[in-house]
Amino acid sequence: MSDKMSRQERRKAQTNKTTKNKSTSKSKPRKGLVKKILTATAVMMLVMFVVGAIAVVAIVSNAPELDEDKLTLALIPEIYDMNDELITTLSAAENRRMANIDDVPDVLIDAVISVEDARFYDHFGVDLRRVGGAIRANITGGFGSEGASTITQQVVRNLFLEFDKTLSRKLQEQYLAIKLEQKYTKDQILEMYLNAIYFSDSRYGVVEAANYYFSKDLDELTIEDAALLAGIPQRPNAHNPFNNPEAAENRRNTVIQRMLSNDKITEEEAEAAMAVSVEDQLNRSEERETNQFQSYIDQVLNEVEEIDGIDASDIYTGGLKIYTNLDTDLQTHVEHVMQSNEVINFPDEMFQAGITLMETQTGEVRAIGGMREPAEGVRSWNWATNPRRQAGSSIKPILDYGPAINELQWSTYHQIVDEEYYYSDGSTPVRNFSRTFRGSVSMREALRDSLNVPAVKAIQEVGLDNAQDFGQSLGLPIDEIYESSALGTNEVSSYQMTGAYAAFGNGGEYNEPFTVRKVEFPDGRVIDLTPEPEQVMEDYTAFMISDMLKDVVESGTGTAAQIPGLPIAGKTGSSNFDEDERERHNIPSSAIKDGWFVGYTTELTAGVWTGYDSAADGQIIMDNNEHQISRDIFREVMSYAHEDRETPDFVQPDSVVEVAIERATGKLPSDFTPDSEIIREYFVRGTEPTDVSQEFEEAQGIENLSATYDEEAHAINIDWSYPEDDYSFRLEVQTGGSGDYSLVDITNDTQYTLSNPEYGETYSIRVTAIADDNDDLSSDPATVSITIPEEEEDEEELDEDNELNEENENENEQNENEENLPDNGSNENNSSDNGDEQEEDSNNEEDNSEDDTEQENSPASSESNG
Repeated sequence: MSDKMSRQERRKAQTNKTTKNKSTSKSKPRKGLVKKILTATAVMMLVMFVVGAIAVVAIVSNAPELDEDKLTLALIPEIYDMNDELITTLSAAENRRMANIDDVPDVLIDAVISVEDARFYDHFGVDLRRVGGAIRANITGGFGSEGASTITQQVVRNLFLEFDKTLSRKLQEQYLAIKLEQKYTKDQILEMYLNAIYFSDSRYGVVEAANYYFSKDLDELTIEDAALLAGIPQRPNAHNPFNNPEAAENRRNTVIQRMLSNDKITEEEAEAAMAVSVEDQLNRSEERETNQFQSYIDQVLNEVEEIDGIDASDIYTGGLKIYTNLDTDLQTHVEHVMQSNEVINFPDEMFQAGITLMETQTGEVRAIGGMREPAEGVRSWNWATNPRRQAGSSIKPILDYGPAINELQWSTYHQIVDEEYYYSDGSTPVRNFSRTFRGSVSMREALRDSLNVPAVKAIQEVGLDNAQDFGQSLGLPIDEIYESSALGTNEVSSYQMTGAYAAFGNGGEYNEPFTVRKVEFPDGRVIDLTPEPEQVMEDYTAFMISDMLKDVVESGTGTAAQIPGLPIAGKTGSSNFDEDERERHNIPSSAIKDGWFVGYTTELTAGVWTGYDSAADGQIIMDNNEHQISRDIFREVMSYAHEDRETPDFVQPDSVVEVAIERATGKLPSDFTPDSEIIREYFVRGTEPTDVSQEFEEAQGIENLSATYDEEAHAINIDWSYPEDDYSFRLEVQTGGSGDYSLVDITNDTQYTLSNPEYGETYSIRVTAIADDNDDLSSDPATVSITIPEEEEDEEELDEDNELNEENENENEQNENEENLPDNGSNENNSSDNGDEQEEDSNNEEDNSEDDTEQENSPASSESNG
């Protein structure tokens, strides 16, 4: 072989060398860039660390000092009314008894530490493992998603720090917790915690809680007792075993499981403890104190607990000033109506009611009636705010007709056929309460009389999604919706329904009901809690619903709620028992389970629920009289609340027009439409009718009217003709040619006989045709006149009169002859005779006078008869 490389080999070698040189030249700047990036990153991290350290130092340097006076008693929260007058404090000084840590049994300590801070005795105030878990949760769920507070941190947070979930507060909390651990022993810190924590119903500390719930001293507590108490502080009112036994039991069992996991109890002990029901644990022998305004205060606490950054325990230990919308006068009256029989005659002690009273235009809640008997302790069961009852027909404006107006622009006249009808499954009938059907009815009539078939048709036509959206926009928890929801199968509360109805009275603007307007913190910060109003429907929807609901109160199912002189819109509602309940308790199908009345003026709105707790023993159904009580409560409360208040009527917006229409056709009335067939209804502007009805025409006139006198029967025979059927005839008579016409008769015939008319009298006879199906549709009257002849005397009477006249003439001639004879008698006799003659002459003159009268009348009568 030749030592020399071939041309191809030399070329390949040169190419490889060039490639290697290029690769070497590129690697040098790349390594330099990485070095620069690492250096810059390190510098940035150092700067960030320094800045962070400075920030941390600044934050912790601003942390408050550990005030030993605050370590034993919490700051007292205060509650104020609408006029900023103090109404109560949540002070628990009288409900707090201090415990020495040596007197607290191990079972309670184990329960508390297991559920609150399992490594309490191992950390230095901050549990780094829990901090790591919280960081991961906050990265995925946002800051504040999960806390990592130890018992020590909870002590300093509740007693020294502001109520906000911020990084700076968390850093201060951790700093103070470390300082507290340095100054006090673990047992001292645990003692502080056990004496300060809140257990609901104004009870603080484990000593008071054990006595309140179980009537026990601490050394008598069982595993299940200790677990129940340890579970309450996380959410004191939600886990109150008196009011929420199911939630309390679930929380208790969670604590027991934690105790088992931490080897504080055996599996057998855990199973035995969880087998005991909460109801069996509780001892109600001690009467729970009653608090004025408690139903209202309960809702105040609910709302404060929802404030971001405030924990449940903060409310009772943090010195908050809570400013509410409470009207103490109205609240006192509500409690008087609810808790006595002086105003409402309640059927028995088990009968319950709930009412919410709020400002229509702002959502400010003025009063809450949560139960019939005075509330016992904080967070007693509240029938006004707990959503456990079906709304019945009171839901119809919200899910049925409100959406139909808003989405489909239905008028108040819109016609719906009330008929035999089925849900979309084709087998389930829709029934009216009366079990009858009315045919075609207007939306106004359907809502006024609470007909069920039109309501179901309305929700079907508007669509379930639209109905659900409409209800949710008004604050109702309509998570699921079905066709039967049209009749109120969803469960709601008085509080929610009051807020929803108020939007109709406020031009379609919804204000979430609220009791708390602001909260002031000890450091002077103020949180304004007034909700922002939201326009959730068209103003025409709000007005037209209000106008129809006024009819419900004025002439429909809600007349018992009327208050004279006050324009009220409102709706009744009732629910029935389901088939299982009826069979289980032998309840008739017509029995009423829930009774509602929700109504409003332009000033105030009130929602009332009445009924029985179905879980209670004994009677659990209402009859129709008891069903009326919701309306009675509404009337009594609203009447009192509107005293000295100017309450204008609902104002028609420009988007609505009122139109006179013909009842049967819905068209504009013609000139011949009777007044009785004209009604006035509201339409969304631009959708009102424009066609004129041709339903009614002018009635034709009476034809061939005549009147003849029947001399033999002494009667007037009246005859006429008429070209149409289905008409009656009004017959009227006037005498003497003047004066008013008098009704004689209304007849279906075209002839009439008027008997025994007066001789010589003139009669004017008027006949008018009237439609049988419409009294206002009538013809022009036709008139005829007739004069009755004078009465003729009999021929025998005339002959007797002539004979009598002849006798009188002869007698007069004889008397004249005797007067001419010579006088032969004495003066005395003559005088006497003359006297007799004068008397006789006088008699004759009288007779002649009577004859003359008869003779004068006879020729006139004869002429008249002729």
